[in-house]
Amino acid sequence: MTAASRFEALRKAVNDRLSLAVQTEWGDIPEPLRGAMAYSLNGGGKRLRPVLLLAAHELIAPWDEAAMRFACALEMIHTYSLIHDDLPAMDDDTLRRGRPTCHVVYGEGMAVLAGDGLLSLAMEEMLSVRHPRAFEAAACVARACGVRGMVAGQCLDLSHEGEAPTEELVSAIHRGKTACLLTAPLEAGLILAGADGEQLAAGRLFGLDFGLAFQIQDDLLDLTGDEKLLGKHVGKDEAEGKLTWPALKGPAQARRDMERLTEEACAALEGAFGEKAAFLTGLARESTGRNV
Repeated sequence: MTAASRFEALRKAVNDRLSLAVQTEWGDIPEPLRGAMAYSLNGGGKRLRPVLLLAAHELIAPWDEAAMRFACALEMIHTYSLIHDDLPAMDDDTLRRGRPTCHVVYGEGMAVLAGDGLLSLAMEEMLSVRHPRAFEAAACVARACGVRGMVAGQCLDLSHEGEAPTEELVSAIHRGKTACLLTAPLEAGLILAGADGEQLAAGRLFGLDFGLAFQIQDDLLDLTGDEKLLGKHVGKDEAEGKLTWPALKGPAQARRDMERLTEEACAALEGAFGEKAAFLTGLARESTGRNV
């Protein structure tokens, strides 16, 4: 199986499980909340975070139902973060994945509730998994998306708009708002699979460096990307005075830093897992070289 076909197989498995959940497990969620949640969750996307979790689990052992439920929970958390990020009070975006954003279709209040609903449902999903390491994995995900992780990064991003960027501040923003939620799938997948301390440390380092590189590429695409391919508006970071790595270092140096971080991420995972890491390292290199 090629890397592309393996990714698509994992992505399809996640999509199938999410669709099943919406159809069979969400019947008691009142409308229009259920519709707003489903609209955003089923609105496309690469499903990168759940694929990372399942692939990390496979470094130790084949993924199972527990891993799949955690993978779907992570996609719910990611989707909640996008709904809230698009709100007028945050980034004020009207386009996401080529479609009107949740608040444009359902209104701001229902979009807030849809994000809240997906986050709480994700926590419910993880904590209902019967697995000896489920609590540890859920705690890892909760930290990553919370007030010391993604929410902290979003706070810094919002509260420092228009300021002169510094390396320390931009790094803190990128770690929080992006790298934490790309590290959590690696860590949670490895925890569920029973990884040892050295393997967990390698997974965390891979996730952190990959996450930083991923955000730099995202910022570069906001400068030079094709709006039709991206499915969202471009040029907003510069217009709103966002603190980004290209704004701090310039696009050329930002690209070099992105490539360095990607290779450091790959080296960390290869050091712990050898050839087993090939799918994840290939995915990292492809993701930071993407145009969408």
